[in-house]
Amino acid sequence: MIGEYNTTREHIILKEYGRNVQKLVNYIRTVPDKEKRTQLATTLIELIKQLAPVAKEAHENPQRMWDDLYIMADFNLDVDNPFSTPDRTILFKKPAKMEYPQSDVRFRHYGKNIEKLVKEAIKKDDPKELEESAIYLGKLMKTFYSAWNKETLDDSVIVKDLAILSQGKLKLSLDKVREDNLFEKLYREQRKPGGQRPQGSGGGDNRNRGNRPFKKNRHQHRRRDQ
Repeated sequence: MIGEYNTTREHIILKEYGRNVQKLVNYIRTVPDKEKRTQLATTLIELIKQLAPVAKEAHENPQRMWDDLYIMADFNLDVDNPFSTPDRTILFKKPAKMEYPQSDVRFRHYGKNIEKLVKEAIKKDDPKELEESAIYLGKLMKTFYSAWNKETLDDSVIVKDLAILSQGKLKLSLDKVREDNLFEKLYREQRKPGGQRPQGSGGGDNRNRGNRPFKKNRHQHRRRDQ
């Protein structure tokens, strides 16, 4: 006996319902009486709700089951539909393409937010505040760049780019930047005054000054008393 292969079988339009449901839909289309077709279609809908896993959403959206029935019938099904008959062009209409916001970023390795911060910084009039803003932005630019690049960004590049982004309003002396290390990465500054790390930072100094040496000395005193 020669087996029946899927390649020789009739095409299944909605595979989630299975081949038997597709065969029943094809049979309903051949029934000459419209009232009988409607009765069979209603019975098939109820059967699908019980058997098909995809029908779990039927209670929330029963119209979907009838829409799928028309899709399996290739929209060639004349029955009394309790809902509006679906339109092929609407059901298979591709959604509109989502357009991503396009904005020109002059220096992508710093990110768009840097440009926004620069625009806010240059609104200040006080020269001291402008200098402080320039130093802080320089630190941010160096930190952001290092987060995505292995190589280190030279301070001269940051000074130049900062002047370009601010249209010359945020200027810093490169010699002063290098001498005072003004563009040190932000995460290196998370220390207390005097070079001590905050509690819970897990620094090396804390490990060296742990409780173990104290416990050892306490045991030594006990042995001496004994």
